[in-house]
Formats: sequence, structure tokens, C-alpha cells
Amino acid sequence: MSQGQPRRPQQPAGQGENQEPIKYGDVFNVSGELANKPIAPQDAAMMQTAETQVLGQTQKGGTAAVMQSAATRNEQVGVVGHNDITDIAGEQGVSVAETDVAGRRIITEAVAGQVVGQHVQATPVMTSQVGAVQQNAITIGEALEATAKTAGDKPVDQSDAAAVQAAEVRATGSNVIIPGGLAATAQSAAAHNATLDRDEEKIKLNQVLTGATAKLPADKAVTRQDAEGVVSAELRNNPNVATHPGGVAASMAAAARLNENVNA
Repeated sequence: MSQGQPRRPQQPAGQGENQEPIKYGDVFNVSGELANKPIAPQDAAMMQTAETQVLGQTQKGGTAAVMQSAATRNEQVGVVGHNDITDIAGEQGVSVAETDVAGRRIITEAVAGQVVGQHVQATPVMTSQVGAVQQNAITIGEALEATAKTAGDKPVDQSDAAAVQAAEVRATGSNVIIPGGLAATAQSAAAHNATLDRDEEKIKLNQVLTGATAKLPADKAVTRQDAEGVVSAELRNNPNVATHPGGVAASMAAAARLNENVNA
């Protein structure tokens, strides 16, 4: 299993009443309100429960283990109580989600909607000719298909369309928008959705991105440069200058990290 490991909390040189708590931003790549919140014991307990329900057990050295270590230290120095829960985690919850893409099981763990851990488990894919196990890098098409599962219910907006277009350009190596292709479909969906008020009437990401690989005339393994281009496109076209959790940019960035880990 290849895994992008969270940063482990650093133990202070000495114990003292004025020690700073270990916050989410200290060990995970998160932002906003969550980054400044101390990791609390009940946050870790929720993640342990979620990991066990989805994966069958708590992962050694995984997200729940890192959260538990940080929460234990925070409790020891008196900055949180044993039954404390971070307000934003309590309100928005934690999640562990699985996505199966082309012989891989992608595990995404989130707190309050922000990804705090993501790793991949290879599952054997037998070839019809020689019966050998194949394990290839995640492609742009596969990353887009993963988005259809992780954020499929999200109505398509201009930031999604721009990200899909950037991904298609990276996959095909051409700046020409393909008539009837993924980018053209996403742009049409975003324009259509902009005229509607009710989300339930809008075109969703899964309607555009399901089967994305087959809709691309060419495909390639996701690189860090590909992911950066897509992230930039999504950010530029979002009024809040943010990417959507589990969205196109997030899936591309996760695929790039996983490909680097597999090839490391």
C-alpha cells in the first residue's frame, strides 16, 4: 500500500502549562478554521470508528492513529479534556470513503469536509493474455471518474468546467476543445446551471464525468504539473478562490501524489 502520510505531531522538549496544543494545521494539509483547531480526543475516536467501519480496522500509522497521538498529547498537557470534541468536527463530522478505479482502491479520509488523509491499495487486475498482475499509474480519465464518485452530486459550475477543460487539455495535449467532449459538456452544463435556482434541477458532476476515460480521445498518467494546472484553473474560476473537497482539482492532486508514491 502506498500512502501519503500525514506529518506526525512533534513532542515538545519539556512539559509545561503554557504549551501550545497540536492543531490540525500542524499535522495535516488543511486550511481555514479547521487548521487552527486543537485535535481533540473525540475527534480521534470518530475517525477510528469510521476507519474500522470502512476498512475493517484502524490503520497502523494512518490518519486515526496520528489524530489519537496528537489528542493524547493535548489531553496530557491540559489543553483539551478526554470527552472534548472540536466544534467544527462535531458539526460537520468525519468521513472515510472508498473509490475503486482501474484496479485501485482509493481511501479518502476527511474532517469537516477537508481531506486529511488519502492512500491507495492496489487490487489485482488480471490480463486476458498472460494472467499477470498489472499496476499502472492513475490516468487523468481515471481521476475524473473518481470525481464522479467523490463529488458526483455537486452541481456543475464554472470552476468545475474550467478544471475539466484543463484536465482534457492535459490529457490530449491540444488546446482545441473537442465538440461533444468532456470540456464542452462541462461548459454547457455550467452555463445551463447558471440559469437555474434549484440545485435538484441542475446537472451534476457525475452526469458529466461518469465514464470519462472512454470520452477522452487520449489519456495519460497524472503528473504533479497536470494537477497544478487543473488546481489553478479551478481556483481562478471560483469566487471564493477555493477548490471543492473531492472535486476535480482535489482528485487530480490526489492522483498525482499517489502516482509519485507508487513510483518512489
